[in-house]
Amino acid sequence: MLLAGTRPEAVKLAPLALALENHPRLRPLIVHSGQHAGMVEQALVPFGLTVDVWLDTPPREAGTQAELVSGMLPAVDEALRRHEPVAMVVQGDTSTGLAGALAAFWRRVPIVHLEAGLRTHDLDAPFPEEGTRQMISRIAALHLAPTADAASALRAEGVPLEQITITGNTGVDAVLAVAAKDLPAKDPALALLEMEVAEAGERLVLVTSHRRESWGEPMARTLAAIKMLVASHPDVQILFPVHPNPAVREQVQTTLGGVDRITITEPLGYPDLVRALKLARLVITDSGGIQEEAPTFGTPVLVLREVTERMEAVDAGCAWLVGTDTALIVDTATKLLAGTLQPTRTGNPYGKGDAAKRSIGAIEALLGLRNGTVDAVRVKPTLR
Repeated sequence: MLLAGTRPEAVKLAPLALALENHPRLRPLIVHSGQHAGMVEQALVPFGLTVDVWLDTPPREAGTQAELVSGMLPAVDEALRRHEPVAMVVQGDTSTGLAGALAAFWRRVPIVHLEAGLRTHDLDAPFPEEGTRQMISRIAALHLAPTADAASALRAEGVPLEQITITGNTGVDAVLAVAAKDLPAKDPALALLEMEVAEAGERLVLVTSHRRESWGEPMARTLAAIKMLVASHPDVQILFPVHPNPAVREQVQTTLGGVDRITITEPLGYPDLVRALKLARLVITDSGGIQEEAPTFGTPVLVLREVTERMEAVDAGCAWLVGTDTALIVDTATKLLAGTLQPTRTGNPYGKGDAAKRSIGAIEALLGLRNGTVDAVRVKPTLR
């Protein structure tokens, strides 16, 4: 069972589902938790995949994390009872992942944690994701760590070595697969901007910001930096796909709407996002996934956070932590655009596109696959 409720989960689980399609004994069952309606289905389309099971979760009214998780738990539990999977794969640090891990743990279904071990060791940053990821780690039976640093973090917390496999990140598998298709831009604003940039010999800068800790005053500082950057670089075009949160949209539109050479769009579909990452000369973002995806194309990243659980890109010279300091954002972006500051490494520190294959090998070992069969004895995860 592969459980997803958000677009990033679907994107990173898709390579695993594809790699399992021709497996002699294991069959992927893609389950949509209902966390973000419609997003999982859309994210799976470029991979030729569809949702197998939709959970019957109640509509949300308060919008709190407690309401979300408490609504999903009975639905996940019922899906586990009905389908009796030999393992549950959850991804990353989402509320869907936490609900899936809890429900599976209580039913003694082994939990496979995809993208395990990322840490800032600060429960407030990112919030609540840092705590969610740590909680899943406590009850997982198999930890698929994307990097050696992530594996080391798990070992430092007492996770047995035999329960950890370094796989690379399946997000790299996904971005390579979609980039290889070279799909034309679907968003009309992106398509037009792409033509303008090519015809005028301009440079594209992609900007995204959506995290809770970025809302309000921190985002105001970021938006001020974007205005200064475009004003001081006549050959730069800004592309800003805006998060659907009403407060975020209003703040971005109020500050940047109507500014020359700044294009504000709806959230981009995944193939369009990949296309934008490939075209961009620079990315300015607080997204975790983009920190992993951009290095595939050698696109430098300014990370709009004080800390990141993805330090590998920073350490490799692919990304720079700038927080939401207006002057630092403008100064670092200017140096990168001028070429006086450059990425110091080629290639992606999060892998080369074989993470799904490595993950399946680890899952086979967890389940005791021998000669194409699955052992009847299930792993019994224990609290550590």
